[in-house]
Amino acid sequence: MIDESAEPPEEQEPAADTPEADASAPAEEPAAAAPAEPDADADDDDDELTPRVKPAIPGADLEVDIVAEGADPLAREEMDEYELAEALAAEEDRQDEQPVAAVIDLGSGARYHATGKRKTAVARVILRPGNGAYTVNGKPLDAFFPRPSLGRNIRQPLEAVGYEDRMDVVVRVHGGGVSAQAGALRHGISRALLEADPNLRGELKRRGFLTRDPRVKERKKAGLKKARKKPQFSKR
Repeated sequence: MIDESAEPPEEQEPAADTPEADASAPAEEPAAAAPAEPDADADDDDDELTPRVKPAIPGADLEVDIVAEGADPLAREEMDEYELAEALAAEEDRQDEQPVAAVIDLGSGARYHATGKRKTAVARVILRPGNGAYTVNGKPLDAFFPRPSLGRNIRQPLEAVGYEDRMDVVVRVHGGGVSAQAGALRHGISRALLEADPNLRGELKRRGFLTRDPRVKERKKAGLKKARKKPQFSKR
């Protein structure tokens, strides 16, 4: 028979080495705090916020010494390299557009003969006083050279000396193609102007009107497909 008046036995505390005691016992503080590991994400954020400095370009601090003719030397600091190059190119174009001072006898019997060449084209040119008409193999210039760019190239020598409306041009041209004939005609007009006024040599030569273009297509060789192209080699 169970005695109810008897006090219940007290619960014994679990031993310290039991797993229940380890779970209920408060964790002991470490003797020394371990050093915190660097946060990789934080470093990435710092790199994104910190602006990256580009390496300095050698010579970037040097100033450009070229100044366009007629320009203010003090204003070059406000112009970058691209604007300065454009200004110099525009200045050269203005110099080319200005007519050269020429002294040419335009008497009633004045005739100036010359021969111009380019590649295999040959042009025999006669300059005489007139109103600027061009006659090429008995035809007007625009009819013989319908391409506008070729007409502009042919008119360049007379426009350079300011006699485009005071002299007529009579030409006999043969050989070569259309472009080569136009180059030969310009070369012949330039050489005829040199006969009229020898002092024009420097200016006409500077603009490239007195230089003949000697490039000619190279002839085909025996055993080759063209001048230098060889047949394809097959080892097997």
